[in-house]
Amino acid sequence: MRLFWHRRDLRVADNRGLAAAAEATADGDAVVPVFVFDDDVLDHAASPRVRFMLDALAELRDDYRERGSDLVVARGDPAEVLPTLAADHDAEAVVWNEDYSGLARERDARVRMALDDAGVARETHHDAVHHEPGTITTNDGDPYSVFTYFGRKWHDREKTDPFDVPAGDDLVDADAVADDPLPDIADLSFSEPEADVQAAGTEAARDRLADFCEDAVYRYDDDRDYPAREATSRLSTDLKWGTIGVREVYAATEEAMRDAEAMADDDGVAAEEHDAVASVEEFRSQLAWREFYTQVLWANPEVVTENYKEYEHPIDWRESEEAMADLQAWKDGETGYPIVDAGMRQLREEAYMHNRVRMIVASFLTKDLLLDWRHGYEHFKRHLADHDTANDNGGWQWAASTGTDAQPYFRIFNPMTQGERYDPDAEYISEYVPELSGVSADNVHSWHELSVGRRRQLAPDYPDPIVEHSEMRERALSMYKRARGEDEEEASAD
Repeated sequence: MRLFWHRRDLRVADNRGLAAAAEATADGDAVVPVFVFDDDVLDHAASPRVRFMLDALAELRDDYRERGSDLVVARGDPAEVLPTLAADHDAEAVVWNEDYSGLARERDARVRMALDDAGVARETHHDAVHHEPGTITTNDGDPYSVFTYFGRKWHDREKTDPFDVPAGDDLVDADAVADDPLPDIADLSFSEPEADVQAAGTEAARDRLADFCEDAVYRYDDDRDYPAREATSRLSTDLKWGTIGVREVYAATEEAMRDAEAMADDDGVAAEEHDAVASVEEFRSQLAWREFYTQVLWANPEVVTENYKEYEHPIDWRESEEAMADLQAWKDGETGYPIVDAGMRQLREEAYMHNRVRMIVASFLTKDLLLDWRHGYEHFKRHLADHDTANDNGGWQWAASTGTDAQPYFRIFNPMTQGERYDPDAEYISEYVPELSGVSADNVHSWHELSVGRRRQLAPDYPDPIVEHSEMRERALSMYKRARGEDEEEASAD
């Protein structure tokens, strides 16, 4: 017997570790699928993610039951639970897929030691990424700190085909495992989320992938930054929880690329110049970004709490009572900057936020409110169903000009210009900020310029801007210049 320990891979299809465990079973043996609710991990969780996880686990259990097997569920320290389960099932080995955060690696190290002490073999696989951390490096063998060069090598590397689903004979018979129920969310000390979390499970993930590849993937390059156009895949939560495999997603892009190249041929355009081909390639680049940030976290686990990029002096983030009131307004979607508030309310309602809007709200927090990026990271961690330590941290540090490939400190998003450019008709804003639904797009995008009286006339329940962007922009520039150790004359030469 072999135990397969599910973690962030809640699926039976295209699961490298599960497939390897099944392949290694001898005659008469089988794989026992296991999931352990780890309280140390749950301490870092939040209700939207727990809701999605439980729903995904229910679907995973159903998948196993359809194959005549079942999912063993337990709760406790995996370093104690797994050796006990191995003994209960007379398992000779425990197999799992690697995770890359510092917390996960510390846990896995303890599990390895506990299994060694129990005389149980262990085997791990890289499943969540196409190219495991440490395999795409500079010529000197160092991890990349700039995406451009990493991305080129990522695109050039051959991708593995999806792994097969284990045959029913390779899985433990359902009668041989305890039929313990999954806990409900209250059992795990969480309440139901306010947000309407999207459907979980492989079937739902495949539906999202199929819908995306039917249309939006061919216009992704042009439309992905416009939140009202619904041009993104919405697969981020599925990839975070592994309800669909990265190889299956990439295989779908290969089929889409063949179709895009056929479109180019039909249009008499060179493939590299066709919009559909460029769009599929751009979506692949987003998959590469995900793996880039995974490598950054793997090589620098401290970035969860520390700046990746060092400045000569500490950044002088605001910490006053007034600053904390501004932070609360940002969280509540009450800043008086429509595109920012729309994004924060989408987060609250859906446990999700459009990627372009994530950049806008992050820039606003760090550059307009001059608040530490860690406040934003923690808020996203509590409210996103797709919260991924590597990706979220990478995005926040990029916005704060403290990370890899960081946005230059002097490039500061104007939230009104961003709203006008990427939501020109204020469709997205109107959906999430109903106070502005009857206001013309021109007035929405010039809200900061309107008189108080005009604002009250147009939308009496929507707030005035809590800060003046042009003023805060200058303060932000000065703040970063001080951190860099520059005087005004030196900074003006940049």
